[in-house]
Amino acid sequence: MVKVVAGAQWGDEGKGKTIDILAAKAQVVVRTQGGNNAGHTVIHDGNTYKLHLIPSGILYPDTLCLIGYGVVVDPKVILEEIDALENTGIKTDNLKIDKRAHVIMPYHLILDELQEKYRGGSDIGTTKKGIGPCYTDKAERSGIRICDLIDEKVFAAKTAEALKLKNEIITKVYGGTALKLDDILNEYGKYAKRIAKYVDDTSVLAYDAIKAGKEVLFEGAQGTLLDIDVGTYPYVTSSHPITGGVCIGAGIGPTLIDSCIGVAKSYTTRVGKGPFPTELFDEVGDRIRELGKEYGTTTGRPRRCGWLDAVILRLAVRVNGLTEICLNKLDTLTGIPKLKICVAYKFRGTTIENFPATLEELADCEPIYIELDGWDEDISKCKSRAELPENAKKYLAKIEELIDCKISMVGIGPARDQNIE
Repeated sequence: MVKVVAGAQWGDEGKGKTIDILAAKAQVVVRTQGGNNAGHTVIHDGNTYKLHLIPSGILYPDTLCLIGYGVVVDPKVILEEIDALENTGIKTDNLKIDKRAHVIMPYHLILDELQEKYRGGSDIGTTKKGIGPCYTDKAERSGIRICDLIDEKVFAAKTAEALKLKNEIITKVYGGTALKLDDILNEYGKYAKRIAKYVDDTSVLAYDAIKAGKEVLFEGAQGTLLDIDVGTYPYVTSSHPITGGVCIGAGIGPTLIDSCIGVAKSYTTRVGKGPFPTELFDEVGDRIRELGKEYGTTTGRPRRCGWLDAVILRLAVRVNGLTEICLNKLDTLTGIPKLKICVAYKFRGTTIENFPATLEELADCEPIYIELDGWDEDISKCKSRAELPENAKKYLAKIEELIDCKISMVGIGPARDQNIE
């Protein structure tokens, strides 16, 4: 069975927990896009792990964990993550990094910060981890890959060539300080020696596992509305978090995928700038943020919170081909007397049911809500959907009706066993 997990909103939907649950049954777990600008928080055996690059399957000793060539890798960060896991007794021998994955270089980090500063009030709100500039070089065909990093002569030549132009941009366009070639070669040379043992052709490993009938799980980072094409451009990431991005980033064909699981919260959150039709600015929004612990795994930034938006989820179902939804943090809504779901937008005097293409259009959209009764009962120990309060069951049923997709899993707390399948 081959499964893909994708975020169905603006990211931060609790994919880490969902992936951890599914990874327990998987023999191979694959990360296919993004970089260390994403993060999964996983609670496993009583310990909390914050993973940014390494697939969540690493917590299972017999699971093969692959980082596909759609991922951009900061060698310093991934080695720090490996060390942190090893120091807690988690072995990383089953980790493999694709030789074609692009490397985040020091000038990517510098340029990310300088570009954001240059944009001023029009900044995108990046994590300044060098992700965008690395993907820029990839598309421009001037990037440096893992296979280059572990070849000392090739890496030195390509870095020297790249640094000529990057230093010109850093100093003459942005007024920054030039980087020294020897410093980069010395630092990254140390990384290369340690990373070399993890390098492989992960496309072949994933394909062979699928053909052998193994359970393979492709894990997503970020979410549908952060996709560079589908999302709220330009407030998006630089890769494809949708299910189609899995095929590109892992090197497997779409006919090999059996199911596509979308992960969403029982409400909506986003980080950074951009229109957010259902955003709450009152005590309900504050309550959701505090009870849901809505602060970024990677940045610690407080997330903007709002009512569930079915327009967004219908978009996610459509562009990802979702076969099912995992709805997380239903417990966060406990105690709110009236719950709202956005079913459509009012846009310049007309009602629209599909997500608009531009920020300008989205900014002019007002949510059209339906209202449902909430519940006060503690649901954190429910073992089945039937045990949920009647109003919670009605809330789930209404969501399924609005988005035309079944809810197969419901998160009712942060722990791994606080999950209804």
